Parts: sequence; C-alpha cells; structure tokens
Amino acid sequence: MKIALTGGSGFVGSNLIPYLLSCGEEVSVLSREQINSREFALPIDAEAFIHLAGKAHDLKKTPDADEYYKVNFELTKKLFDAFLSSNAKIFIFLSSVKASADSVNGVLDEESVPNPTTHYGRSKLKAETYMLSKPLPPDKRFYILRPCMIHGPGNKGNLNLLYKFVKAGIPYPFASFDNHRSFLSVENLCFIIIRLLKLSPASGIYNLSDDGYLSTNQVVEVLAAVLGKKPRLLHIPKKLLIFLSRIGDRFNLPLNSDRLTKLTEDYRVNNAKIKAIIGEDMPQNAVEGLKLTVKSFGI
Repeated sequence: MKIALTGGSGFVGSNLIPYLLSCGEEVSVLSREQINSREFALPIDAEAFIHLAGKAHDLKKTPDADEYYKVNFELTKKLFDAFLSSNAKIFIFLSSVKASADSVNGVLDEESVPNPTTHYGRSKLKAETYMLSKPLPPDKRFYILRPCMIHGPGNKGNLNLLYKFVKAGIPYPFASFDNHRSFLSVENLCFIIIRLLKLSPASGIYNLSDDGYLSTNQVVEVLAAVLGKKPRLLHIPKKLLIFLSRIGDRFNLPLNSDRLTKLTEDYRVNNAKIKAIIGEDMPQNAVEGLKLTVKSFGI
C-alpha cells in the first residue's frame, strides 16, 4: 500500500515509518512546504493518509493558545478536505484521549461525553468534530485514534525524567498516592495502525492503550528492576505534599499543583473497542512495553 503521512520527524513518525516499511508498505512524508502550498493536494497515487503532525504540550495559560487551533484544527481540516477529494481510501488522524477528558473518574471509553478543558484537548476535539460532520463517500474510511500517554524509543517526556531520577538513586517522594494509569507503547500503536490499514473496518473513534494499568509506584519499580536497583519509594503524607505544591504554585517552584496532579492522578483508558475491531490483544502488555522503553534509554 502507498501511504502518505505528516509528522514523519516526530516521536511517533520516527517509529512508525520503519515499522510500515518493514511490513512492505511504501511511505512518503509530506513536508511543511508541500502542505502550506496554495495548490496542495495529496499525492495522486496515495492509497492511505496518516496525519501525525500536531502541536502537543498543553500551554493553556499562555497567550499563544491560537497556535493549537491553527495546527491541530485548521491543518487537520485542510488535510481531511484534501483526502475527501483525493484517490486515497483511508485517513488516520492521531488525536488524543485529552480530546475527551483531561481528568478521568472511573475508566474512559468512547461513549464518554467529551469535555476537554485545555486548548490542546479542545483543538483536537474541534478537528474530530469537523471530520465527523463531513459526508463520507462510501468507498472511504477514516479513523480517529485517541492514544493515552505514548512511550517508546526516543521518548523524551516525564517517563524519561522519572528514569533519570531512579537511575540516580533519588527516592520517589509521592508513593503515598496509589494511582492507576494507562500507557501506550509506540509498538502497540504501530501495530494498531497497520491492522487498520489491512482490515479497513468501519470509520470511527478509537481509544488506544496497552492492556492493563500501572500505578506510578509500579512504574518506579519496573524502572528500578531494569536498572538492577532497589526501588526507593517515600510515603510522605498526602496532605503535606498538597500543601507544598500550593506553595510551589505561589512561588513558581518545581513542585506545583499541576505537576503533582500529573504524577499522581488516575487516568484509565478502555481499549476494548479497538481490540474488538482488530480481533487481537495488544502485542505488548503495559509492563512489557515499559521495560522495552526503559532499555532504549540506555542502562
């Protein structure tokens, strides 16, 4: 299959392209110059289009919020319109679970009513809403993928930072919070995308996550095990940590309420719908995927 995609130089793209090539697919990456041209159109021979490019890292309190809508909505709108008038049959849009909810009580599934509170989540949801509003020719399909936190080789996010703390022997100070989170290995994401391309099921929205949930304490334990270290977990009282985080809010300290929430909140995602569509479990469960990611950091 001939596939065109955006965001080839990003974290997901740098993992997905070699994966697709190893599966025998042909891949062409659209440059920013091509997309921004007035006469932009999808390559005439493209059979599928994968839209990975987007603006991440929510900056809801900054004045450049319009950039989220320009990149995550306007760009997606332009590319989806080009898809509708092209010869391509499949459009895959990498959205986010944050298009549905920034915090989760219970388990998030596709039936949950979207209520994003950040510009990042709202801009992704606006793009989804536009796609769902357009009449779709009977021979075309589109898939809105909502991944939770993606990790894998080349990951530069909070997981890498936590790895450095564990490697340095610094105790994890938030062990009193017993949270449970979903993760998604980039290997599982690539697997889902290739299966959608092969099976071409009905269009729809799909939450993506590994099988199983992990607490941050378990993540620290996995990191330590791979490093051959004993996990160091400090059970500082929750009330004291919350108090210190509020001081951090006031004086712009490293520990603030937002960072404490990100490290200790629950965020569980149900992946039953996508598994029913592809007819298989994820190749890697949450622990297996995490171990491979940690090993990619270098021991």
